[in-house]
Amino acid sequence: MANSIHPDVRIGHVHLKVADLDRALAFYRDVLGFEVTQRYGAQAAFLSAGGYHHHIGLNTWESAGGKPPPSGSTGLYHLAIAYPTRAELADALRRALRAGIPLEGASDHGVSEAIYLRDPDGNGVELYWDRPREEWPRKPNGDLAMVTEPLDLNQLLLEGRQE
Repeated sequence: MANSIHPDVRIGHVHLKVADLDRALAFYRDVLGFEVTQRYGAQAAFLSAGGYHHHIGLNTWESAGGKPPPSGSTGLYHLAIAYPTRAELADALRRALRAGIPLEGASDHGVSEAIYLRDPDGNGVELYWDRPREEWPRKPNGDLAMVTEPLDLNQLLLEGRQE
């Protein structure tokens, strides 16, 4: 298609307004395991996985002490963090459970498996891994046939590294 975006385009990072930088860092750094690549005092921090300049930006420039937007308003539905393997997703689930982070849901979408939760500022966070493309469910005409089925968290926790 002539107006299609280039297939190598990707979403590079998310930058979130937060009420309390240290509280947000405790979630993204200490629970999820992202590394701080740069910090601007008590106002902003940038975090990454694997030494990239940043995957997540956090700032209090317009939101220090603020409250999440009310239900029914527009804004970010969730950010999604893609893990390279099912075992790494299982490790992320263990981290969240160990930190007492409540889960809002867990779904098998056919193309991926996902866990849903909220960060301390009420932002939706999806933790997921994609199945290999050749395993994605398809309709007879070749279109994707994504689903939303329950994800067996106990089975997921059997994956990967145990502590």
